[in-house]
Amino acid sequence: MSLKERLKQDLQEAMRARDERRKTTLRLLLDAIHKAEIPSKKEAEAGEGPPRKELNEDDILQAVASEAKRRRDAITEFGKAKREDLVAQEEAELAIIMGYLPAQLSREEIEALAREVIQELGASDISQMGRVMGALMPRVKGRAEGGVVSQVVREILSGGD
Repeated sequence: MSLKERLKQDLQEAMRARDERRKTTLRLLLDAIHKAEIPSKKEAEAGEGPPRKELNEDDILQAVASEAKRRRDAITEFGKAKREDLVAQEEAELAIIMGYLPAQLSREEIEALAREVIQELGASDISQMGRVMGALMPRVKGRAEGGVVSQVVREILSGGD
């Protein structure tokens, strides 16, 4: 069963169970996927392809990960504004969303992969960070946030083991 089908099925179950938070969150996820299926203005004007793009599992995962990142950013901002009610709401939504993402890599696992890529590329200083990130990000796609990966690579390349 694809992730999109699973989301639809879980939405129906949430509706039957009258679980408002889960229902709302799943609708937001399905809406994000729906928006990703709509071709860009440029593609539509050029008349390329069908009126709707068919997303593969990676594209759907990327849309779900994007929603998770939005929740993390919102939690940070609401925390700064001391809006604990909204922080709690966003955290609850994030917990639901995380159930649909693959297990996230720990910092140690990211560091091990980064060291492996750095060794493969023979990178030795921070000026080669772009090459390292370009090779590393496809390996951690959907399993680690770009900011964390960037921070780990920067620490390793700048000698901050």
